[in-house]
Amino acid sequence: MAIWNLGSINIDHVYRLDSLPRPGETLASRNYGQGLGGKGANQSVASARAGARTHHLGAMALGDDWVLARLADSGVDVSAVARLPDEATGHAIILLDRDAENAIVIHAGANRAIDEAALADTLSALTPRDTLLIQNETNGQVAAAQAARTRGARVIYSAAPFDLEATRAILPHATILAMNAGEARQLFAGHPGDLPVAGLLITKGSEGAEYRDLTSGRTWHQPAFRVTPVDTTGAGDTFAGYFAAGLDEGLDVAQALRLASAAAALKVTRAGAGDAIPTRPEVEAFLADQPI
Repeated sequence: MAIWNLGSINIDHVYRLDSLPRPGETLASRNYGQGLGGKGANQSVASARAGARTHHLGAMALGDDWVLARLADSGVDVSAVARLPDEATGHAIILLDRDAENAIVIHAGANRAIDEAALADTLSALTPRDTLLIQNETNGQVAAAQAARTRGARVIYSAAPFDLEATRAILPHATILAMNAGEARQLFAGHPGDLPVAGLLITKGSEGAEYRDLTSGRTWHQPAFRVTPVDTTGAGDTFAGYFAAGLDEGLDVAQALRLASAAAALKVTRAGAGDAIPTRPEVEAFLADQPI
C-alpha cells in the first residue's frame, strides 16, 4: 500500500497584516515568512506524517534544494520529482489577517510543466492497493487518473483551486471527489445530476466534514474539533492527506474522518502551511483528550 501524489510544490511567501487589502490599497505587513507549500506538497507531507508510504510526483526548478529536503525530512519519497532548468519553482503570495483569513496568489511555474510521458512511466508501478492523489495545480491530471484506474488504484481528487472544466474532465476517472463547501456549491451549480464517483468528501470548516458514499447512499458526519485558529492555510490539504492515509492503512470512513479532522484542527492552531502539519503522534495525543 502506498500514496502516490501528483501535486504542486510551492514556496510560500507569507505576509501578516492587520486586514486584507482592498482594491487599490497598499498596506505594510507586520511580519514576513517563507516556507514549504503547494496543495500537492502539503498533502504529501500530511500523508507521510500520518504514517503512509508516500511518493511525490511533480517538478520544480534546479535550485531551492531546501524544498526537497523539507519533503524528505517529513518522510516523503521525492525521487520522482523532476528538476527543470527553464522553469521557476512554483510559489504563492499569502496574505493573512488578524482573524486568520487569507488571500492567496499562485504562480504555477514548474508545476504546469511536468513531463507526462515520464509521469506515465512512473505510474506504471501502481498496484490495486495504492492510492493516487491529485489536485488542480499541475498538468497531467486526467492522464494520471486514467493510468491509476487502469491499474486498479484508488484515485482521490481534490477539486481545488476549483475549475469546473478541469473537474468535469477528471470526474469519470476519480474514485473519491474531495472539496470544501464553497467548491461543492460551484460544482453542483455547474454540474447538475449524479456524480460519476464512488465517494464525495466535503469539508465545512467549523461545521466539520461529511463523506457521502454515492454507491450505497450512506453519509457520515464528523463534527469539527474546537480550537483557536491561528492560520487556516493548508487545513484542507492536511485533512485530505490524513484522510487518504487513513484509508490506505485500512481505517473505515468514520475513523479516517475523525483522524483527518483532528489533524486539520491541530494544523489551524499553527502558523504556516506544509511545515506546520502535525505528526501522527501529535494527532493521536490530541485525540486522546477529545470525547468519543
